[in-house]
Parts: sequence; structure tokens; C-alpha cells
Amino acid sequence: MDPFLALLHSVSAGLSSGELTDLKFLCRGCVGKRRLEGVRSGLDLFSVLLEQSALGPDDTALLRELLASLRRRDLLRLLDEFQAGATGRAAPEERDLQAAFDIISDHVGKDWRRLARQLKVSDSKIDAIEVKYPRNLTEQVRESLRVWKNAHREDAAVSHLVAALRACQLNLVADLVEEGQQACALQSNGDTGHDSLSQMSWASDAPSSTAS
Repeated sequence: MDPFLALLHSVSAGLSSGELTDLKFLCRGCVGKRRLEGVRSGLDLFSVLLEQSALGPDDTALLRELLASLRRRDLLRLLDEFQAGATGRAAPEERDLQAAFDIISDHVGKDWRRLARQLKVSDSKIDAIEVKYPRNLTEQVRESLRVWKNAHREDAAVSHLVAALRACQLNLVADLVEEGQQACALQSNGDTGHDSLSQMSWASDAPSSTAS
């Protein structure tokens, strides 16, 4: 299946009936009343938006705004992974960044503008973020981090985020990010060890072929 259609299927499957009703209400400005009355699922709504060119693989701004309005971080994560070019499981570096984004979004609060400036996000982009998410502080923080990540591409790393946090005297958040990275590393090593043990166990159980 096309990766973007797979994303829309996953998002649709994760929506409750109440959340679908909320999304239909938010789309009244770009979808006619009759079309909205025929919408019975998230896929129905996304299909209409695709037909009207309000949504597409290269234009996910509306989808992000809709999911942000629902405060569905899990679904926003799926969108982040799609935009990062993830297929299936994200690369380890991408997972590390997203985990750091979660912690920073939860704990930085109103200091996000100071952090964004430390990360060299321009004032004009900071203003645009505030306009785009006027009543969603968490999404303001996350969007500023996405802007930084998109600007730096392959150079974006968790170590740079930690350094910026400490430069802003946000040492508690920096500590939380580092602890989160250590926990992820331990889990990853544990999974690797488990796989190795499984392979060794399989090899020991396999019949040996000896010369007669």
C-alpha cells in the first residue's frame, strides 16, 4: 500500500466516533454540509479532502492541525514518522529524536521561545508557530522542534538539543532527555541480547551433522 494511504488508514482506525465528529466540525469551512453528512469514518473524510486537494503526501498541514486539535500525540507521531520517510519502524536516530521531542514538549512550557531561539529558529517562524497553534502550547513546542530538525536534516541530533537546553538553564529537562536516551539504549541492548540468545538457543537445538 502507498505509505501515505497506509498512514491515513492508521489514523482513521485510531479515531473514536466523538473525535470523528470533532474533525467534521473543524472541516466545515472546506467541505460542504452534504458531503460531511455522508462521512462515516476518518477515511471517508480524508478521501473528500484528497479530492479537494486540501490534503496530500506533500501537503499534510491540515492533517497535522486536525490531529493537534484532538491532542492525539500518538497519531501525530505517525505523521512525524511518515514525514521523516519512515517505513515500518523508524531508524534508531529518528526514534531517539522523537522520544526527546516528547519529553521537551511535556516539560519546557512557556520557555519554548527561548529554546527555539537558542536552536536558531527565526523570530518570524516563532511568530508563525504561535499563529498556527494559538491555544496549544505542547504543539507550539513540538512544531518549533520540527522546524529546527527540518532545517538541520542529517545534523539534527539529541546532543544538540541537550546542549541548547543547558544553555537556556533548562537543566532539569536536559537531565530528563538524557535519562530517556539511556533507558532507550538499555532497552535496545536488551532486545539485541534477547535476539542473540534466541539464535544461540535455536542453534543448540538444531540437529548436528557429524561424519559417520
